[in-house]
Amino acid sequence: MPITWMLTPPRIVPPLDPNFKPPVLAHRTYHQSLKAFGGGVPFVLGLERGDGSVSRYETRVFSEDHPRSESNKFYIERILKFLLWQRGACRVFVGGPLSVGNYLKQCYSQGGLRMFDYHFMGESVYEKPFTVVSCKVDEVPAADEKSNPLGRHLEGCRIGFDLGASDRKVSAVIDGEAVYSEEVVWEPAKNTDPAYHYNEVMTAIKTAAAKMPRLDAIGGSAAGVYVNNRAMVASLFRAVPKERFHEIHDMFLRIGQELGVPLTIVNDGEVTALAGSMSLEDNGVLGVALGSSEAGGYVNLEGNITGWLNELAFCPVDYNPAATVEDWSRDYGVGASYFSQQCVFRLAPKVGIELPAELTLADKLRLVQDKLESGDPGARRIWETMGVYLGYTMAHYADFYTIKHALILGRCTSGSGGELLLEGANRVLREEFPKLAESLRIQLPDEKSRRVGQSIAAASLPVIAG
Repeated sequence: MPITWMLTPPRIVPPLDPNFKPPVLAHRTYHQSLKAFGGGVPFVLGLERGDGSVSRYETRVFSEDHPRSESNKFYIERILKFLLWQRGACRVFVGGPLSVGNYLKQCYSQGGLRMFDYHFMGESVYEKPFTVVSCKVDEVPAADEKSNPLGRHLEGCRIGFDLGASDRKVSAVIDGEAVYSEEVVWEPAKNTDPAYHYNEVMTAIKTAAAKMPRLDAIGGSAAGVYVNNRAMVASLFRAVPKERFHEIHDMFLRIGQELGVPLTIVNDGEVTALAGSMSLEDNGVLGVALGSSEAGGYVNLEGNITGWLNELAFCPVDYNPAATVEDWSRDYGVGASYFSQQCVFRLAPKVGIELPAELTLADKLRLVQDKLESGDPGARRIWETMGVYLGYTMAHYADFYTIKHALILGRCTSGSGGELLLEGANRVLREEFPKLAESLRIQLPDEKSRRVGQSIAAASLPVIAG
């Protein structure tokens, strides 16, 4: 596919990735070319979710008879991939040139290039067949977005937990003040028995509950897609056999019923954004957690969350065709490989840092972070590289979200690594996107909040009746 002309190299090159090709620059180059050739034709994507709500995305593409029309397929497919994981959909309306619609039908089908997304969005998330509908621009449904308030309930004796791939965190919170917090290493990805996951979560809850006079409510945060407190799909539980996943599907409902208190669990990215909004006392917050994977969440300008997925781990952030391939989705250049411990492990060998296979994921990350804190120049280049990634990707996110504050947290931001991420990202914004740099503030919470802030914010999720 003739896309080379779109792949614009960045002005600031990541130290350990000279072939990085930011989507935000590719899109800019595409639109500059489009403008030079007369502006192209309208194009609209409509994304319908399981509840009937609809998102629209409007852009322009080359007309079918233009010499560069073949590039439309790459441009729109990458945008659709981003939108699917940002907003979610089980039916996609493609309003524009028929060749693009046919290509997307082919990609997002059984046996197609994006078969993972086809099954994930259809069977796993919305439990409906995933379909792509080609149509005219004016036949794409109107936008019908929904948003709801989330959390911010601080009264009573609450527990908040945050489940990551390498550790689980829990906090006991009384009237908005954390009286106890702990982090425990665990390895959910290696355990196939649902009982392991149930026992680990229940142990965390009971440990925190013992620090309070009573238990009124439980809030939870975890990677994955959760609907009405049911786990639809989550990387944490990938090892659980399909025939036993129903035990995970209803696990959090069961825990709430057994303990006799309200329990609410949502995507960890949503809690990241909520934590930021609460601490900043402002809205328009994009939360990005750099942990075992990348988690995203968004609190809009009204202070609400939408019905979007915000699974930024699978959104494309590098258009280099030779970019690393993510092991679950089998797609290249997606966020999980750039904003997580997976990125640290991927870059470590490039600077001569060996990671013993027998170490847990948490210990591998700690090993590299210890080298960073001791002044190892190779370890420093890892975080400098991630900082450049972050700056270009934040500019890309700003084309899809209205962002006043971007809050960056998670285990990969601990110690001096967080400051290096911030320094690199802000340099990119200043030098490549000066106008955006004036309106978008990227920031870190304090050290304690970076590590356990999500579990504390999670405690505010449930409503206590009466």
